[in-house]
Amino acid sequence: MNASLPPRVVIVDDNDLMRTLLRGILRDNEYQVVGEAKNGIGALELTERLRPDIICMDVIMPEMGGLEALQAIKAMHPEIIVVMLTGSPTVKNVRESIQGGASGLIIKPFNPGKVLDTVSRAWQSARRPAAPQQAL
Repeated sequence: MNASLPPRVVIVDDNDLMRTLLRGILRDNEYQVVGEAKNGIGALELTERLRPDIICMDVIMPEMGGLEALQAIKAMHPEIIVVMLTGSPTVKNVRESIQGGASGLIIKPFNPGKVLDTVSRAWQSARRPAAPQQAL
């Protein structure tokens, strides 16, 4: 993660319109969208190939859903920030996203402010240095 470069983002959603909307919001606001996928399988492939800083990923997708992909991505690359997107904010989806290591959750339909606020908070918290340990 180089502080001078814009964060590199991969967008994963089976809905073309959602990917287009997210791409526009992020590109207009200092994020570099480096790849897009339609399901969790594509997300895993792009993660390995591109090593993005941030992944914005839908929870429910065909072939491999976002929650399954989240677990695989975090197991291989715990440093990658994953923000989940969902149109079904059930307690189960929210709990599994948080337990799986997601840094944020965006509810669909979303507005640009909510997307930018959630992604920015996740990015800033990941870049914040750990508090120094005090000697006993």
